[in-house]
Amino acid sequence: MAPTTVPPRSKQRRPCLAVGLVLLAGLTGCDKATEPARPGAGSSVQTKHARPSVLRLATTTSTADTGLLDHLLPEFEAAHNARVDVIAVGTGQAMKLGERGEVDVLLVHAKTSELKFLEAGHAIRRDDVMFNTFLLLGPKADPASIRGRDIVTALKAIHRIGAKFVSRGDDSGTHKRELSFWESGGGLKTWDGYVETGRGQGQSLMIASEMDAHALCDRGTYLKLRDKISLVPLVETDPQLHNPYGVLVINPRKHHRINKQLATKLAEYLISGPVRKKIAQFRVGGEPLFFPHMRDTP
Repeated sequence: MAPTTVPPRSKQRRPCLAVGLVLLAGLTGCDKATEPARPGAGSSVQTKHARPSVLRLATTTSTADTGLLDHLLPEFEAAHNARVDVIAVGTGQAMKLGERGEVDVLLVHAKTSELKFLEAGHAIRRDDVMFNTFLLLGPKADPASIRGRDIVTALKAIHRIGAKFVSRGDDSGTHKRELSFWESGGGLKTWDGYVETGRGQGQSLMIASEMDAHALCDRGTYLKLRDKISLVPLVETDPQLHNPYGVLVINPRKHHRINKQLATKLAEYLISGPVRKKIAQFRVGGEPLFFPHMRDTP
């Protein structure tokens, strides 16, 4: 599946006028204050006309679909004269982009895979940022009688009666977790009602609703789309449904184009006290979509 690039926010447009002024200054010898600061020039202060630094962020469709990044990134961009280019894909694909050095930083949700990624040397740090929970959604009529049961028992019941189930099937964090639940129940044995979309979370949820099927979904995306779908949460209190998100800075020793400095600043920003508050305050319909990871220090 081709990466989905989130449409740039209005304030991320390239400052074409500023670039023109820089070129004019070089030709005419006018005020050099319009020139962007150069490495080693003796000053770390950037002028208001400096070209923004670019940071490539690969993240999940759930963080993009919910609007969380539009809530968090503008302040970071303004503080660091940066433009964050967001690529929204499944966690598995995001990690492949990181392995190839095509992005500088990841914000994903598959902790076991993230730790393996870090141990393999593809990243130089990983930090817990936030969490929400997965939900097992289904028709209000609850044809498999799974309401309130644990996730593994519920999936077994869905399979036993041959009820419809829509899977992302895209190696995303959600898909990885779904497969782990099937494995806990004895392994996935597909049936006629089991459909893989190869799509992101929002699109897959809409397809499941159209089919009146069951689907595993993160709570944030469900809350964002619940007024547009007919499905309801049937399994939501099982502790196994905990869904943590982590930020990883890609290893610059493996790929020379990695913007280590800015990627590290974004990681520090996402785990800072003020941003933890912003995450907690981000709501849809009065309900929080994500919960910040608690830390010992503010």
